[in-house]
Amino acid sequence: MGDPKYPRRVWRKPKRPLNYELKMEELKTLGTFGLRTKRELWKAHTELSRVRQQARSLLSLRQEVRAEKEPVLMNSLARIGLVSGDATLDDVLNLTPNDLLSRRLQTIVTKKLGFKTPYQARQAVIHGHIMIGERKVDIPSYTVTVEEEDSIHFAPESKIPAMLEKTKTETPAETTTEDSAEEKVEAPAEEKKDESSSTEQ
Repeated sequence: MGDPKYPRRVWRKPKRPLNYELKMEELKTLGTFGLRTKRELWKAHTELSRVRQQARSLLSLRQEVRAEKEPVLMNSLARIGLVSGDATLDDVLNLTPNDLLSRRLQTIVTKKLGFKTPYQARQAVIHGHIMIGERKVDIPSYTVTVEEEDSIHFAPESKIPAMLEKTKTETPAETTTEDSAEEKVEAPAEEKKDESSSTEQ
């Protein structure tokens, strides 16, 4: 047996966690992407700061060394869809945490498979209803590559697609029944007005 390993943290807290504007912005991001805790958001901030630090270090190198190392970073970011193929280091410095969060499996499943909220998509991913190609992925924070994005689908035994179709078909019917009920309620009131006017005459 070797020495015990102490894994380093993959996230760092903000310097001013009690700032009101920062807290409101974090809560808005949590609701938009369906994150469970702020720790998932801090992970995205930490990963983005690491990438931006690499870009800044490349900008400070000589042109010969930069020409060798820059394609490695750009290809890795283009592989996960953060930048385009002809992007530069300035584009890397302009990235935001929302760009990184939009490449999560949970976010892509929400947009691609027609879930109403990201929390429904998260539950489907955790319970093993989502597959990438021929393998099930139950990690909502999994970073989807550009090649894997088109191969995301429901598991064959999943009943969620039928439930989604059922909710889509039931929604218009419910609205029509509500409208008809409102018309029925309004109709007797008009009849009473007519009867009262006739009695007065």
